[in-house]
Amino acid sequence: MLPELLSTTAGLWFAVVASGIYHGVNPGMGWPLAVSAALMERRPYALPGALLALAFGHLVAMTVVLLPFALMTMLVDWQTEIRVGAGLIVVALGVWLLFNRRHPRFLARVPPSRLALWSFLVAVAHGAGLMLVPIYLGLCGVVETDAGHRAATALIARTAALSIGVAAVHTGAMITAGGALAFGVYRWLGLRFLSKSWFDLDVIWALSLVLVGAIGVFSAL
Repeated sequence: MLPELLSTTAGLWFAVVASGIYHGVNPGMGWPLAVSAALMERRPYALPGALLALAFGHLVAMTVVLLPFALMTMLVDWQTEIRVGAGLIVVALGVWLLFNRRHPRFLARVPPSRLALWSFLVAVAHGAGLMLVPIYLGLCGVVETDAGHRAATALIARTAALSIGVAAVHTGAMITAGGALAFGVYRWLGLRFLSKSWFDLDVIWALSLVLVGAIGVFSAL
């Protein structure tokens, strides 16, 4: 049922939004840092400002990962191989994260004042952008990509625009979900909720990478 849904344009865009919501509610993507920044600064616009910084870093990370695959779409004859290879990379990253639970040390060295940089680095380090690759390549497969019907430059331009659109929609869903949680904690629940109700999604995150990668391989074949 799920692979069939992800073979349609609507289903793939739904997956883009759903993955954004999933990233947003994951505390590892930074919404608790936005709450902490707002509570420390005690300014009305501190929370939206922190969320905007997180969104910018996440958007850049998604775009940086997706754009190289936009260039690959001109290799129409190798489309299946590219999609299978991308899916296997995502699966491999998920398996690696299952066995390696340690977070990169350099993330702890980024000061709180640089939330955009932190958001970019954590999204790259945790494979958040790679999770979108099978979905994005599925969207490229849905649209016509016959090199005999359009020039390579036009094809690259179209798929590059699509990659930016996927990154933007995904980031919008991510920051909406994370922002709603951050606002609720900041306005009503406070830091005590964060210290007592922190939840670890590392295993679920790794398994979700494996699942998305496997679906990408299956749909490509």
